Amino acid sequence: MSEFREFLNEQLEDPEFRKEYENLEPEFDIIRAMIEARKQQHITQKELSERTGITQADISRIENGTRNPSLDMLKRLAKGMGMRLRLEFISEQDSEIFNNRGLGKQRDFGK
Repeated sequence: MSEFREFLNEQLEDPEFRKEYENLEPEFDIIRAMIEARKQQHITQKELSERTGITQADISRIENGTRNPSLDMLKRLAKGMGMRLRLEFISEQDSEIFNNRGLGKQRDFGK
């Protein structure tokens, strides 16, 4: 386990920290999905930029979490990767069960 992951796990023991961290889960999910889709297709940020007309700098900012993309921008990014964007609403209860059983994707910040 990476030093960061160990540190994060320690911090997540604090209920206030955990609440704030979990509030960011949708942002983490968008970032993770975008990076995974781009890498699965072996597309660089520059190539995706050329396909979408979105600057490489903005794509980088989205992927590192310093820019929140609009829904329109997410649709353009998906289209640039030959994909469609799909969002879903799930109940809080289902989300908690999903995460507590370890079924959610574990974030690996050590890479």
